[in-house]
Amino acid sequence: MKAIKNVVELRDDLLTVYTGLRSGKIGTNEAKQSANIAGKVMSTAKAQMEYNKMVQSKERIPFMETKG
Repeated sequence: MKAIKNVVELRDDLLTVYTGLRSGKIGTNEAKQSANIAGKVMSTAKAQMEYNKMVQSKERIPFMETKG
């Protein structure tokens, strides 16, 4: 399994899960777990962005960047 490196790859992976769910290749439990984990990942990225704003930091968040 390939590691997800940024938000675009996470979105693409979720779309793959959605397609698998719609086609019946993925069960609802697996889809729910994937969505739950993705939500937690995005929550941590949001927390990082809010913290940076609060301390007036311009620190980059690599996960949110889509270009090298």
